[in-house]
Amino acid sequence: MIDKKHLEYLTGIVTDENIYSDKAHLIAYSYDATREHFEPDAVIFPRDENDISAILKYCNEHKIIIVPRGAGSGFTGGALPSSGGIVLAMEKHMNKILEIDMKNMVAIVQPGVINMDLQKAVEEVGLFYPPDPASQDYSSIGGNVSENAGGMRAAKYGITKDYVMATRAVLPNGDIIKAGKRTIKDVAGYNISGILIASEGTLAVLSEITLRLIPKPKLTKTAMGIFPTVRDAMEAVYKTMASGITPVAMEFLDNLTIRAVEQTFKKGLPVDAGALLVSDVDGNLEEDLNYQLAQVEKVFRENGCSEFRVAKDKTEAADIWFARRNASPSLSVYGSKKLNEDVTVPRSALPELLERFYAIADKYQVNIPCFGHTGDGNVHTNVMVDGSDPKQVEIAYKAIEEVFAATIDLGGTLSGEHGIGLAKAPYMKMAFSDEEMNLFKSIKKAFDPNNILNPAKMGLN
Repeated sequence: MIDKKHLEYLTGIVTDENIYSDKAHLIAYSYDATREHFEPDAVIFPRDENDISAILKYCNEHKIIIVPRGAGSGFTGGALPSSGGIVLAMEKHMNKILEIDMKNMVAIVQPGVINMDLQKAVEEVGLFYPPDPASQDYSSIGGNVSENAGGMRAAKYGITKDYVMATRAVLPNGDIIKAGKRTIKDVAGYNISGILIASEGTLAVLSEITLRLIPKPKLTKTAMGIFPTVRDAMEAVYKTMASGITPVAMEFLDNLTIRAVEQTFKKGLPVDAGALLVSDVDGNLEEDLNYQLAQVEKVFRENGCSEFRVAKDKTEAADIWFARRNASPSLSVYGSKKLNEDVTVPRSALPELLERFYAIADKYQVNIPCFGHTGDGNVHTNVMVDGSDPKQVEIAYKAIEEVFAATIDLGGTLSGEHGIGLAKAPYMKMAFSDEEMNLFKSIKKAFDPNNILNPAKMGLN
């Protein structure tokens, strides 16, 4: 519990209307998409970078924990105040698009800007910000940077880190730094901006982000392939990506996911299919898109695709994408408790990875529906059980540990886009050596010697 004198001092920095310690606010800022709850001691809405600096300087001097928060949409507990302290919430004031620079094709934003708001703003002037996490309608750019969010367009366009050119940030002692430049090239000094990406608010508090933009493609087409087995689909994924074309997206649903979506929404999906692949291609010429789709179809059919559908218009494209966009919520038909992981492997390892996952499902007698961004090797793996049964929950965590072990054994990573946070912190030692973990801890200590910024995350304690 924070002493009243500290709250009074912090109130003097941000004014009464921007600091709260009432029960309603504490509950509202106690959770994220993990459904875990940890109440903070207070919630502060900084008005600007100077507020952040003054707050951090004071809290650092008095060893008061600060947890930066964007929209609270994360899946690993990265923004949860698990050790108490103050939630520093960005959505109220720090939510402005400061500049869209047409000449240099960059956008400068505050961390509370919603991803989709930025996408719409830049597309109005013919530019394009590709990273499109599933939470794009409500997740913030600051959170996207802090977790290095990806999305369905990552297969062609990459992820958040590929668009961050510079950041302004406040260190735990209140110092304000700028890392990176608005220039295309910059090799002067250490890549501090790169270190801050995916650091989950453990090193500094982002106050401004400069993002690279690209020209908006004029045309997009959508297609879906139906496959008899998951192995056929996974073979088609990496062979398509190596065929000389680069689809915008290559999204996957397995049979369990197809059945869940169909049971929930009755969209006429092929429930006997082993897997579906949904793909987008884009460009500026109709003939270019037709060529790309012809190549996709060729590789799909060479790898067992029994049916290949091309959307005739935007309505049909939306229908094709419906199953993928609604995959996650549909999985509740298999149980009330979902352990949702976003493991990633080299694309050529996807066939074996999925086979190992289904063997784990058979071993523990649980459902493990899988879907995701297989164009970049990223599989959303969901162990589904009855959350009210402690034995099933225990089994689920055993299955997840084996999921991670299989992923690492195939040269993969614990997380492709959700981050580590609290949920995956216990598994960090599976993926990193003692020497590597010690290096991470040294970096944390160099930035935050008093450990006030988002402690207990990423397995660094």
